[in-house]
Amino acid sequence: MTEFAVIGYGSLIWDLDDLAPHVEGQWALYSGPHLPLEFSLVSAKRRRGLALAIDHDHGQSCPSCIISSSSNTIEKAVQNLAARERTSDQNIGFIERDSGAARSRSMTTLATVRQWLGQTDYAGAVWSDGAPNFESVLGVEFSVATATAHLRSLEGESAAEAKRYISLAPDKVDTPLRRALSEQSWWVEQPY
Repeated sequence: MTEFAVIGYGSLIWDLDDLAPHVEGQWALYSGPHLPLEFSLVSAKRRRGLALAIDHDHGQSCPSCIISSSSNTIEKAVQNLAARERTSDQNIGFIERDSGAARSRSMTTLATVRQWLGQTDYAGAVWSDGAPNFESVLGVEFSVATATAHLRSLEGESAAEAKRYISLAPDKVDTPLRRALSEQSWWVEQPY
């Protein structure tokens, strides 16, 4: 029990980016804890497109994916994931089995990951734990309607990146917004 799991549910699955040298093996798709996910993060990296976040208010329970970190400490696993996510260590959740050290924005998320970890041989786990920011960035409460309106307002590269991100998210990330978009011709026909 020396390996740490990196839990992924969004672009990390198809774009390890800076994390690539710090993981081993392949993604175990849908082998991680079920987390409440929704595209409720307005992402600067994604040109104001919507990215996935753990969202206990609007999210749908979806299975996450895992890959093994090559880091030998939980601190290093946190730093490596933070570098990939272009965020501070404080926005990375973690649990270390032996020490009991842990951090998350949500005690519910922490309990879910802790229960999942207890059923594995991993020494700990790290995950992106940034807060949904839709309302704080756009000034309106998140809903399928307001998120759809935001996506419709995007143009050019921003629109293409938004479509690419949502389209490439793992198939089993089945959120209310993604289901609604799949039924709208303007979205389905939009290239990326």
